[in-house]
Amino acid sequence: MKPERALVADRTLAQHCQELLRAGPAPAELTPSLTKFGDRLARALASGLIRIWGNDALEVSSNPPRECTMAELASEIAPLAANTLLSAGTRDQRFLASVDAEAVLRLVDRAFGGSGVAPEVPPEAFPLSAELMIARLETLVVRTIAQALDAQGEGAIRAMRRDGSLTELAPFADSEPLVVLTLDVEEGECTPWHVTFAFPAKAAAELFGKNEQPRAQGADQRAEPAPGDEPFGDIPLTVRATLVDMRLPFSSLSGLKPGQLLPVAVARSVPLTIGDKTIAHGSVGEMDDRIAVQITQAF
Repeated sequence: MKPERALVADRTLAQHCQELLRAGPAPAELTPSLTKFGDRLARALASGLIRIWGNDALEVSSNPPRECTMAELASEIAPLAANTLLSAGTRDQRFLASVDAEAVLRLVDRAFGGSGVAPEVPPEAFPLSAELMIARLETLVVRTIAQALDAQGEGAIRAMRRDGSLTELAPFADSEPLVVLTLDVEEGECTPWHVTFAFPAKAAAELFGKNEQPRAQGADQRAEPAPGDEPFGDIPLTVRATLVDMRLPFSSLSGLKPGQLLPVAVARSVPLTIGDKTIAHGSVGEMDDRIAVQITQAF
């Protein structure tokens, strides 16, 4: 059926601005967010590496982010390295982490009582002892990335697969544009080694393009580490429970003799102190044939 008159739109069709039509921020626009992420990652990785390395002199610093292709990155990474393909978030944004083989072999040597020296000629493949160390490093990398990204929940960052050869791992196509962050790890006068993170441009836009938005109310701002976080969580502190606090004149103190009895009264509320600061009060009792203090008030 042919209409008797031409159809005319009731209102002007919507026209979207170019900003709304963009696929996401360009890699160059992510530089501030990536730089902040690199600094957070360096701090988190340093505290974890110190526990594995056993040397407080370790220093980790982040280089400015840069762009390259997968083929260019493959030419920079040695034929043998601890390469792991990781995934982040519900959208399975994949990225690469690579640790120099020399660092792994130095860690293995130190674990077996050596001074932490890698062989002059690297092996063609990692021995089993090195694979065990790589698994430990991989766990550390997953944990520190989750901390630096403020990724909440179990499995927010996941290790997909790993290989000593980047060619065999084949994480991305050779032409894939990447955003690369490199961390330098220095130990005194030893040769520095590197940890490299490579994000496809689309994954980088997804992970870091929204970092400037306000976080949800109550979210950890990471301005200061929580008491349970490394490196503070494992620091031992001496806690004193004062059962008796009595005053004696100097004349009585000067006349104390073995066998002399001093009548004392144990307070019902026992203060617990660290240094000169009271952190809690408790009542004295018994548990498993040992004296125990049940906390009744914490400050």
